[in-house]
Amino acid sequence: MTKQVLILGATGQIAGHAITALLDETDAHLLLFTRHPQHLTVTDEAREAVIKGDTLDPASLDAAVAQADVVYANLRNPEIKQQAKNIVAAMDKNKVKQLVWISSIGIYDEVPGKFGEWNNEMLGGGQEDSYLRTYRKAADVISASDLDYTIIRPAWLTNKDEVEYETTERGEAFKGTEVSRKSIGTLVATIIADPAKYARKDLGVNKPHTDGDKPAWY
Repeated sequence: MTKQVLILGATGQIAGHAITALLDETDAHLLLFTRHPQHLTVTDEAREAVIKGDTLDPASLDAAVAQADVVYANLRNPEIKQQAKNIVAAMDKNKVKQLVWISSIGIYDEVPGKFGEWNNEMLGGGQEDSYLRTYRKAADVISASDLDYTIIRPAWLTNKDEVEYETTERGEAFKGTEVSRKSIGTLVATIIADPAKYARKDLGVNKPHTDGDKPAWY
């Protein structure tokens, strides 16, 4: 049976790479959920369906989740904690278990050394309404659920045309400073294809051998 993959935030750059990888490497049918369908380009009409909706609108989200076997959320929004709550509620209601969730490096203060200090300075570590604290609150909603979630915490993102990454678990020190969006999109497709291996994992993701005090381009 063909897997139905709901992609929330389908116009995002990482989502674009994930869509390509899913079309190339799986037989999944993709449900592309976005507030801005005019910004999407469908390349395979037999396997891609565009759904206009908003994760802050429970009705449109619920209708989309009802069609899915897997949910992949690629979201950037000050209201991301509420988005997380809405997604968990819709998945529980519709008995959908697998969730792939893109978060941020540094939400657990897991980045060591001078790079960790720099990352906190750039992303507002410790401040209540900061990017890091907001994404931490959303990740806590996901990890407190009974879903078979995989949380991905990418290093600083590049547009390099490469797939090269390594992972660390929650509780381990983060490695490296950067990773390509293409690598993260490829990992998303890998997780969706082999869900049991990644169930209830919380992964830092970086390109090997990119350690430093900050990303190379800064």
